[in-house]
Amino acid sequence: MNVTVLVGGVGGARFLTGLRKLLDIAPGSDIDPDAPHRITAVVNVGDDVWMHGLRICPDLDTCMYTLGDGIDTERGWGRKAETWNAKEELAAYGADPDWFGLGDRDIATHLIRTRMLRAGYPLSAVTEALCTRWKPGVTLLPASDDRSETHVVITDPADGNQRAIHFEEWWVRHRAQVPTHSFAHIGADEAKPAPGVLDAIQSADVVVLAPSNPVVSVGAILAVPGIRGALRTTKAKVIGLSPVVGGKPLRGMADACLDVIGVDTTAEAVGRHYGARSGTGILDGWLVHSTDDADVPGVDVRSVPLLMSDPDTTADMARAALELAGVQL
Repeated sequence: MNVTVLVGGVGGARFLTGLRKLLDIAPGSDIDPDAPHRITAVVNVGDDVWMHGLRICPDLDTCMYTLGDGIDTERGWGRKAETWNAKEELAAYGADPDWFGLGDRDIATHLIRTRMLRAGYPLSAVTEALCTRWKPGVTLLPASDDRSETHVVITDPADGNQRAIHFEEWWVRHRAQVPTHSFAHIGADEAKPAPGVLDAIQSADVVVLAPSNPVVSVGAILAVPGIRGALRTTKAKVIGLSPVVGGKPLRGMADACLDVIGVDTTAEAVGRHYGARSGTGILDGWLVHSTDDADVPGVDVRSVPLLMSDPDTTADMARAALELAGVQL
């Protein structure tokens, strides 16, 4: 079975661990093209940013570290056993930006990535090379090798003027607590899907939208031309999992993002935002939490537990997604 998953950072990475467990793909294993089950993750690059001369890819790294057993499980991002000497030294120099912390272990990843990018390697090739160390057991594909960054139009609290800032500044520095007007995917119009992305969607047995932020994770992936079209034309069923439970996001500040685009923070509203493939949307099925209800016209909706409290529970979520697609393991 080939399963393709559209993912963001923490929530998407945790879902992938459950799916990997369900399909009995061993952590630390190389990608075997002849294996009975394969997982391909199409990962958001909208958060990617240059900091201190380094190219940082937060969602790719979170997926890679999580699946490679290198993640800080307390924070859900960054390396475990991290130290912060470089961050402290940068602060001592008064280097900007001072609101984004780079851990010493994490910097090594960014150094290798930046060196390879400047040597002319595309991001997809760099990601493949980095994964030879971490052996996630899952093929991680950036949504695009091209620049497709999420920026946010805000009212600057310093002077009251509108300006666009990078998503990471909005998210990390301002905690989404500034007047916000819209999102823009800079470079997306000229971007192309990374090699393998469209084929992974079109040749999949099942396509899954992980319970990731629908606006700045999955939404940023869909902003890359060709990906939405591939979802609409694939022969596979497209199944989404709600990132909203009981009117609140499972993690992060998805509610702030949904507010900006005028979508209620409910499982039903997010499902309707994605829409049905029988209409102009991308969903065949939509999983909501067992305590939630949703009516999404043209979409098969089912209620199952959606709290990723441990790998076994997450594997059960993944099983429910495959079953909704008509696949029995």
